[in-house]
Parts: sequence; C-alpha cells; structure tokens
Amino acid sequence: MKNKELKTNNIENKYGIEYTKVGDYYLPNLVLEKEKIILNKYGRMRLKFLKENRKAEYTIMFVNGTLNKHLKEIQETAEKRIDIIIEQLKQQNNLTEEMKNTDQLYWVSMMNNFKSTAEEIILKELIYV
Repeated sequence: MKNKELKTNNIENKYGIEYTKVGDYYLPNLVLEKEKIILNKYGRMRLKFLKENRKAEYTIMFVNGTLNKHLKEIQETAEKRIDIIIEQLKQQNNLTEEMKNTDQLYWVSMMNNFKSTAEEIILKELIYV
C-alpha cells in the first residue's frame, strides 16, 4: 500500500466547503459573518422575542446570517412607523407646535400619550409577530 500524504486543506467536494486537517480528522472551516450593528429598544425586543418564542426562526436566521439584517430592518421600520403614527395622532387631535408655548403640560401629556399609543401599535404589528 502506498503511503499517501493527506492535504492539510481540502476543497474537493460538491459544496465548496473548505476543510482543515486537525489530527486525524478534517474539520470544516465555518465562519459566521460578523456585522456590527447597534440595536435599539425595538431591535432588542424583537431579538428577545425570537429567542424565547420563535426558536426555529431565530436559529435559521442565525445560521443563514440574516439575523442582523432582520433586526436592523425591524428597528428602522419601527422608528419610521412610530413617527408616522405620532404625526397622525397630532393631526387628529389638533395638537400644534403653538400649543407647546401656550399650554406646555397639556402638550407634553398628549405627546407622551401619543408615543405610548404608537409603541403599543408597533409592538403588536412588528415586534411580537
């Protein structure tokens, strides 16, 4: 029997996965892409929801490398929708910037109310789906 020298790196397979010889075994060189994103409140809430309630979806997105893209998309969409909803509520209730100067407490309380209403809508539409 001929003494064959085994290669340290082997790419000869139908999937194109590179393997490295460690001892007597070939181990795949799998590396996850690390994309640095900063998650805001809505991105972190979506991540927690996926981890706790949608484990299969979380695992699939994590392995495919689409989790960061998904979380970034969710948080951008949530921020835009909150701004739109707040503007719509301001128009429906005739809350103007002029009122900010005349009756500050009323204006602040209404804006806080609008923000909490918008966040509830976002949580039901985007985060906990």
